[in-house]
Amino acid sequence: MPYTTAATIVERSPSRLREVLQDRLDVLARTHRVPGAHLTVDTGTDVVSVHTGTADATTGTPFTADTAVPLGSVTKVYTAAVVMLLADDGDLELDDPASSLLPELRVLPEVSIRHLLSHTAGLPTGPDSDAAAGTTVSRYLAGVCAPQDALFAPGTGFSYSNAGYVAAGRLIESVTGMTWKEAVRALLLEPLGTTAAHLGEDSGARTTAVGHALNTATGQLRPARQNLAPVEAPAGALLASAQDLAALGRSLIGRSAVLPPAVAALMRTPVPGADPGVLADAWGLGVALFEEDGRRWCGHDGNAQGTSCHLRAEPDSGVVVAFTGNAGGATALWHDLADDLTRLTGVRVPTAPAPAQRGEPIALPECVGTYRNGALEYRITLDVDGSPALSVDGDLPLPLVCYADLTCDLVDPATGRREPGGRFHRDAATGTVDRVQISGRTARRTSTS
Repeated sequence: MPYTTAATIVERSPSRLREVLQDRLDVLARTHRVPGAHLTVDTGTDVVSVHTGTADATTGTPFTADTAVPLGSVTKVYTAAVVMLLADDGDLELDDPASSLLPELRVLPEVSIRHLLSHTAGLPTGPDSDAAAGTTVSRYLAGVCAPQDALFAPGTGFSYSNAGYVAAGRLIESVTGMTWKEAVRALLLEPLGTTAAHLGEDSGARTTAVGHALNTATGQLRPARQNLAPVEAPAGALLASAQDLAALGRSLIGRSAVLPPAVAALMRTPVPGADPGVLADAWGLGVALFEEDGRRWCGHDGNAQGTSCHLRAEPDSGVVVAFTGNAGGATALWHDLADDLTRLTGVRVPTAPAPAQRGEPIALPECVGTYRNGALEYRITLDVDGSPALSVDGDLPLPLVCYADLTCDLVDPATGRREPGGRFHRDAATGTVDRVQISGRTARRTSTS
């Protein structure tokens, strides 16, 4: 189906589109066991917004158009946008060493602010939230930014890192003299018309959604506890509605004065060396980039405990699509809704990078070994048939299928279904496999067993 402009959506009647999308959202929420969800489609001239269900399955609180949902990693877009605004004001330079503002990074003098925003700094992801719960930002960064734990030279690879955004939040505080929360609210949320809401804080009169997980033993949904550590707030602590995300999306494609057009365009520009693998087709400064029908969309995905939130925006057509849902099954719901938008409007909203043409699977025995990303351990072994399997931190191993381009799929043992998992990397000098990238996170090989 050819690419369709936003004008075509309007011609097909926004009111009719709203009716159909409301029906689909109601049905899909029941199908995927999602208590509440919200979809906003901005065509550039009209906004279609539909929501369904409850914000909390236990209390039955209605899910409204204003319900704020834990955004998870979509928070990073807000943090990056504030850094970009500070750069636009001349308060910092993107290619300055981050250590010029962050003493904790003095041991990594080649890491720039640009590297932090694009996940190309070579930083590990950081400790899990429970381990980080009682620490300070300085101790957190000092523990992560050790030269011996660097995954690659800055600017030469991609590894999705919460630690990079903890550093970016600290940088905002250093430049503005405000806390990260105060700066994001004053410089971005209020100009966007978004009421600030953060994990673990009273949001006043605003309804906030509870995340939900499915108990596979009983088949019942249960509330999920949000466990993001306070120091990780710049990487994942915001709550917002789909309408709030749409406002952010408009700013990212130059349809809002909150982000100057040149700043928004720079955020959407692919960063050299930033190959996010299965996360997206490319990466900019704080945003994921997706290629679809010759157009480049920007956005981000986020998952907190029992929530799933997504943003996509395309500058040429002006289309913005935002989704929030309060259960793990909301990710599948989002994918189905994106398919529905293609069928109903002709606009293909990308949910994943373009599939690669990879040929037949190959044996790759040289991938066997132990790989590390900070405290995370990835272990690749061969089964009795010589096929590789991946175990993360001692979990049960999942079968891998490898290809000649060094990409790999993860295999669901129950169904045999293959899902894109990541890729291996060879050392440029020796040609040996020295890194593996799984779901956007890179791990460096530390042993061959």
